Amino acid sequence: MNKKVVLQDLGLKDYKETWDYQEQLFQDTLDIKIRNRREELALETPNYFLFVEHPHVYTLGKSGDIDNLLVSEKQLEEKGATFYKINRGGDITYHGPGQIVGYPILDLDNFFTDIHKYLRLLEEMVILTLADFGLKAERSKGETGVWLDVGTPFARKICAMGVRASRWVTMHGFALNVNADLGYFDMMIPCGIKGKTVTSLNVELGKKEIDLDEVKQKLQAHFKKLFAAELIIKKAKV
Repeated sequence: MNKKVVLQDLGLKDYKETWDYQEQLFQDTLDIKIRNRREELALETPNYFLFVEHPHVYTLGKSGDIDNLLVSEKQLEEKGATFYKINRGGDITYHGPGQIVGYPILDLDNFFTDIHKYLRLLEEMVILTLADFGLKAERSKGETGVWLDVGTPFARKICAMGVRASRWVTMHGFALNVNADLGYFDMMIPCGIKGKTVTSLNVELGKKEIDLDEVKQKLQAHFKKLFAAELIIKKAKV
């Protein structure tokens, strides 16, 4: 089993370009697995973890409801935002500057074949990272992602999650609000969940801005430990 994970930070990158890059890595891994099965080979499959920030964009999962987007296409253009229907699970999600988006493209045959465990470990990675900043984050029963003040009238989501998997190969991932402009969340019903609010790390800490690189360092440290992975940092080529 290959537990090496190539880590790439793509910086600020267009959503569609990044999606295409994910699809390329995802398909290349699937092709190796298919060839291994057909030809009875044992070729090693790669693993990747992409960090990225996106310009303002809304994405709707395959089971999502378009009615959860509360504005018209023209209003999106006026806000400088784009919209895509995509092939992950979950409902509607916003990505934008000040948000750390993580896309692990892993062959879970290299780690464990349990998609629920995979999601819980991604959540745990974020929960542990937020604990490093003094916040008590947790899961909300029946809802993916990471929340604060669960079970109270003040419950708010700080990290959204939505993944796709085929033959135990994953893509898409999580979006952690660090210095996010929360006004953009008013243009949708986040993840299709009514009556819940969204927050950002800088708001919770009462700071104007949090160092994104510091948060990424903590995320990757917890990822490495939780997945017993070896991280290999490579300069992004997209």
